[in-house]
Amino acid sequence: MSKEAFKRFVRSHPTLISHVNSGKMTWQKFYEMYDLYGENHSAWTPYLEEAVVATAATKATSTLGDTSLKEIFQMVKQMDLETVRKGVDGLQKAVGLLQDFTASKKQDQYQARPLYKHLED
Repeated sequence: MSKEAFKRFVRSHPTLISHVNSGKMTWQKFYEMYDLYGENHSAWTPYLEEAVVATAATKATSTLGDTSLKEIFQMVKQMDLETVRKGVDGLQKAVGLLQDFTASKKQDQYQARPLYKHLED
């Protein structure tokens, strides 16, 4: 099986691209499957049928702009809440540091000595 044949196969099944973009699969794994099984093997069924079901569900649900309500729920389900929590904690620390920095600048303002005063006074 050649790379060009694999590229034609991917172009005819664009749902494979979404699997790679979402991080579920890699091009290497897809190419190995293609090399081992070919184009018409049942190994492709989960990747191709899932797209057909998702397309039908997207058409059936009401959409908000370009994104359907079901897609929004899917994105929320796929979020790793621990990663989101760490990101929010990092942002809170950064904001706290900025607040501390700006507050200390206001307290430590330089006050000039009057011109008529000497060092000994």
